[in-house]
Amino acid sequence: MRIRLLAGVLTLALAMTACSGGSSDDAAGAGAGGGTKTVRLAINPWIGYEASAAVVAYLLEHELGYKVEKIESAEADSWKGFEKGTVDAVLENWSHPELKKEYIEDKKVAITAGEDGNKGVIGWYVPEWMVQKYPDITDWHNLVKYKDLFKTDKSEGLGQFLAGDKSFVTNDEALIKNLNLPYKVVYAGSEDALIAAARKATENETPLLMYFYEPQWLFNQLKLVKINLPPYAIGCDDNVKTIKCDYPPYLLDKIVSVKFAKTGGKAYEFIKNWTWTNDDQNAVAYDMSVNKMSAEAAAKKWVDANKIVWQDWIPA
Repeated sequence: MRIRLLAGVLTLALAMTACSGGSSDDAAGAGAGGGTKTVRLAINPWIGYEASAAVVAYLLEHELGYKVEKIESAEADSWKGFEKGTVDAVLENWSHPELKKEYIEDKKVAITAGEDGNKGVIGWYVPEWMVQKYPDITDWHNLVKYKDLFKTDKSEGLGQFLAGDKSFVTNDEALIKNLNLPYKVVYAGSEDALIAAARKATENETPLLMYFYEPQWLFNQLKLVKINLPPYAIGCDDNVKTIKCDYPPYLLDKIVSVKFAKTGGKAYEFIKNWTWTNDDQNAVAYDMSVNKMSAEAAAKKWVDANKIVWQDWIPA
C-alpha cells in the first residue's frame, strides 16, 4: 500500500513538473533572470545588423544563460513576427513609421525599446576618384550632364543608379523621377553586391553611382563621396510620390514584442540597456566580412576587448 502511495505521489509530481516546465518560450522560470528561455532575434540582411546581433546573442548566451534563435528575414517581414509570436526583438530599425503605426499603434503587438546608439545615414555615393576627376559631380544638378558616364547594358540608354536589395529603405526611384534625372534604378540584389561594385569601381576607376549607407565597415577600406541632394527638411519625405529631398538622419532604435517586454525578464532588460556606436558595429562587421571570422568568434573578440562597454548592459 505504501509503495503504491509513493508511486502515486511521484507520478503526480512528475505531471506537475511537466505542466509547469512548458516549452522554451514559456514566460515562467527561465534561465538567469526569469522570463523566456529562448530569445528570438530577427536578423535583417546587412552585415552591420548581423554584427549587432552577434554581440547581443553572445552576451545573452554567455553572460545571462539564455538560448538565442536567429530569425532571418527582410525588414518588414521581421515585424510580422511580432504578431505571429515568432520574433522577440528587432535590433536595428531604420525609422519605418508605417510599420510603427501598424504594429505599435494599431495592432499593439510591439513597442520601442529605445535607441541602439547607431546613427544611420542613407544617400547616393560615387567613388572618390570620380570627385577628383569631376569636382562638380557631387552637386545633384550636374548628374544630368554626367549621365553617359553611368550608362550600362542594364540602364536602357539612361545613366545607371545602382540600388541594393528591394527590401531596403529607399526613395531612389521616386527621387529620380521627381528630380527629372535621366537615370534608371538597377538593383544589385544585396549588400554584398553593392560592396563588390564599390570595390571594383574604386580599383578599376570605373564610374559608379550607388545607394549606400552608414554604419558600414567598407568606409574603413575605401573612400566613397556622398552626392549633395536637395537638403532634408522635416516633412519633405512624407509623400513618396512627391519627394524631392535627401534622406533624413536616422537614430536607429530597437523594437520588441509586447509579450517579450512583459515576460522577457533579464533578456528584455539587457536589450533595453544595450547601446553602442557605429565604430563598435563596424569593428565586428569588419571581422566577419574581411577577416572571415564566424559571428560568434567576432563577437567574442569584441566582448573580450570591451568589458568596460558592455558590463553596464547586464541587468543586476
